Amino acid sequence: MRRRVVTAIIALVLFLPIIFFDFGGISVQLLGALLAIIGVYELFKMKGLALLSFEGIISAIGAVVLVLPNNPWFSYLPDTADKLILFYFVVMLLLGVSVISKNMYTIDEAGFPVLVSLYVGVGFQNFVEARATGLLVLLLGLFIVWATDIGAYMIGKKYGKRQLWPEISPNKTVEGALGGILSAVFVAIVFLILYPGSLYFEYGSFIMIFWTIILSIVGQFGDLVESAIKRHYQVKDSGNILPGHGGILDRFDSMLFVFPIMHLIGLF
Repeated sequence: MRRRVVTAIIALVLFLPIIFFDFGGISVQLLGALLAIIGVYELFKMKGLALLSFEGIISAIGAVVLVLPNNPWFSYLPDTADKLILFYFVVMLLLGVSVISKNMYTIDEAGFPVLVSLYVGVGFQNFVEARATGLLVLLLGLFIVWATDIGAYMIGKKYGKRQLWPEISPNKTVEGALGGILSAVFVAIVFLILYPGSLYFEYGSFIMIFWTIILSIVGQFGDLVESAIKRHYQVKDSGNILPGHGGILDRFDSMLFVFPIMHLIGLF
């Protein structure tokens, strides 16, 4: 527990100044790209593949392409081009290996690095875009995820009896999941008292509470998706970069789902 707390404090000391001040307007972008590369590495490691391989490098490049905004990183592209086409070029490279290898490397094998790039890249892309829209938008998403995690853990530990999804994550309970939602709603209410939805977001505060419930559920589902991946590859944590916490995906799995849905519903 002590190691877990120390790691959390160190991570927050490094993480919070970057998202608050976004030094030079690109520090959050670089942070998102770095986290995406680590996320790709963790997924490749779970599958028993090396990041420093052709498909690993291409997958990491694909994720970074998705994370970084056009301006200033891809301003050299023609105005008619966009990152989707650039990412599709990455897909073309992976599919092209099947020709060069005479089908020793198949479309099924190419599918893994492509899916990894999309999963990690789009998730952190929306993390970066949320901060570009405004600090409050990013903080709202972070607070919902953090409140859900803390509430689910505390309520589940004290009152949890009925398993939520034992085949995927036997330690999660229905009571914990509901506690996570209630905790997120409480934090959102406090947040919206300080920053009313009608002034700072596209929706009024009551609608924002509804979206908070949805986002809390989405975040917990993202957590379960990561648990399913780890169970499939028979690993306890996605990595060990954060002692006591596991890997980057262990900490950002909920956010990889929450921020894209925030974008989808128009919060940024």
